[in-house]
Amino acid sequence: MSLYLDSHATTPLDPRVREVILRHLDPSFGNAGSTHEFGQRGKDAVNAARDQIARVVHARRHEVVLTSGATESNNLALLGLAAHGERTGRRHLVSTEIEHKAVLEPLAVLQERGFEVTLVPAEPSGRVAADAVLAAVRPDTLLVSVMQVNNETGIAQPVDAIAAALGDSAAFLHVDAAQGYGKDLVPLTHDRIDLISVSAHKIHGPQGVGCLIARRRAGILPPLEPIIHGGGQEFGLRSGSLPVALIAGFGLAAELAADERNSRHQHCVRLKKHFVRAFTDLGAALHGDAEFALPNALNMSLPGLDSDQALEALAGVAAVSDGAACTTICATASHVLASMGVTGAELDGAVRLSWSHLTPESEVVAAIPKMVQRLQAARAPHDVWPAPDA
Repeated sequence: MSLYLDSHATTPLDPRVREVILRHLDPSFGNAGSTHEFGQRGKDAVNAARDQIARVVHARRHEVVLTSGATESNNLALLGLAAHGERTGRRHLVSTEIEHKAVLEPLAVLQERGFEVTLVPAEPSGRVAADAVLAAVRPDTLLVSVMQVNNETGIAQPVDAIAAALGDSAAFLHVDAAQGYGKDLVPLTHDRIDLISVSAHKIHGPQGVGCLIARRRAGILPPLEPIIHGGGQEFGLRSGSLPVALIAGFGLAAELAADERNSRHQHCVRLKKHFVRAFTDLGAALHGDAEFALPNALNMSLPGLDSDQALEALAGVAAVSDGAACTTICATASHVLASMGVTGAELDGAVRLSWSHLTPESEVVAAIPKMVQRLQAARAPHDVWPAPDA
């Protein structure tokens, strides 16, 4: 079986989380919206999970709006503020060129509705400059949306610096924290961040559940309007019966991620050293400044191979990606790397490896020589791998 190296796409389910999910599927199967004892047990489980999820970012239970995942949360944050922007004449939005499509596409929808969008490019380091984001903010800016950690490169963005500098600006601040929540804890605790999007399956929870954390500012919630109607659940912002078992699993996954953050981080650091050593020895170009990178991902280009060739060579040995998992079928070059200034063969050849604390170090050590052998064999006969210091 291949070594799984695509944890930025989804993480394996923690066995402890699985136990909680099964317990709430049977016998604790009640609808949290029902008033009888079965429903009350479901409601209690949901509220306990809200507390666990909120605690990671120093928020409160009633600020957690449960959704199907970060994509829906991003849509609710952006599209849900549109009516307020139209009423107040604040029709300007600031974001970055390296956002996930779950942010860029809602922004495009708002552009079609008459909003103006400013996208700030990344620097070669993989980060956007906080000053550049702040310089784009105007009196009519409705929202600033900047991801916490890039899904392709693993590079952390300066969301806490942006939050601090926005101060008492009327602009709302949204952070897509799909890749950073539960891993890089401190930035998301800044109380100037109004909206935080989270997915459970990025922190060893179940797929199909996430949340939008909507913080009160001066006692007032962001003026969101629902994009899903039909029952009034989630404080009127997201209708639909709550998946109690998934939510309970999400809650435990969030708690475990925060409690075990240091040991998980150190394990991922050790794994990254193995990968960096092996692939730099092959002359790989590593994308993004290591100073700003989380230790659970590596984006690289290999000389003499495009991304399709690299993925094919590694099939059966390691499961890796050529970018965002939800866009690989499009077969287009990475907009993230392009914004960073990566061009030509390096842009076409980029692949992403990502792992977690559940990735066994012994399996990584065993797999790396096989990966190297496969990649060397796959390159065209006339290609020459450069020396490490070339």
